[in-house]
Amino acid sequence: MANFDIGGIADALRLARHAWRETQSRVSAPGGREFPSRDAVASIVETLKGVLFPMRLGPPELRQESEDFHVAHSLDGALHALLKQVVRELKYNAALGGGHGREVDAAALETVRTFAASLPAIRTLLDSDVLAAYQGDPAARSVDEVLLCYPGILAMIHYRLAHQLYVLELPLLARIVAELAHGATGIDIHPGATIGSGFFIDHGTGVVIGETAVIGERVRLYQAVTLGAKRFPMDSEGNLQKGLPRHPVVEDDVVIYAGATILGRITIGRGAVIGGNVWLTHDVPAGGRIAQAESRTGALAN
Repeated sequence: MANFDIGGIADALRLARHAWRETQSRVSAPGGREFPSRDAVASIVETLKGVLFPMRLGPPELRQESEDFHVAHSLDGALHALLKQVVRELKYNAALGGGHGREVDAAALETVRTFAASLPAIRTLLDSDVLAAYQGDPAARSVDEVLLCYPGILAMIHYRLAHQLYVLELPLLARIVAELAHGATGIDIHPGATIGSGFFIDHGTGVVIGETAVIGERVRLYQAVTLGAKRFPMDSEGNLQKGLPRHPVVEDDVVIYAGATILGRITIGRGAVIGGNVWLTHDVPAGGRIAQAESRTGALAN
């Protein structure tokens, strides 16, 4: 039978953990997990998908006559599970800020109640996204096919839930929800981005939308589009300045074709069309049309 130096390896791992915690000014304390569980969040999101779309993303044996009961029962379980994760994040945030985390339970309960109240509006936004995908893709045979099969819609379900958590000042939970979709689809939408109704990501793989991007209504993106930052300002100590507006503003009814890279806090005007593989770092007026040669000229002019 093979033998391993389990004790020695475990001791070395303990020392590595303690060294990391010391560099991060973490204080070891008895008890359970200090921050939210990715597995628990994944389970919550799966349940919420079935709450939002019970006859499409709910359990396969569900019948319409028991749809309301399923939604109420599943929602109650998901919200109680979410409450535990919210308490963990609020305590984690308080510890990082040097606070004591008192009154966390009351704050967490109010936050989850606000999140729950937002679910009908999230469902309405997602309906607009599904309809935009169906109307925008000639290969789509039904809205049901879009909801069940399109990676862009899966990414948007996660984004819409994650964005609400982000608005409620739960950035870690929001990022976990968003990254679950990123891993499954290759579509990377930061939960801090603001995206209007009727948003359609066609194909989707390789799409990147940064934290401070602002996207209007009825916008269409194709695969490998990047809405990114052009530069990363530093403070006087050489640290990245976080939270500054650094990603594009895309107004209503814009179409951005595959492989386009749009960088910086620029504005793409209403109804503009950005061609494939464009590298763009300057504003585009409403109704503008940008192709590769034009984008290169504009970028060099800046």
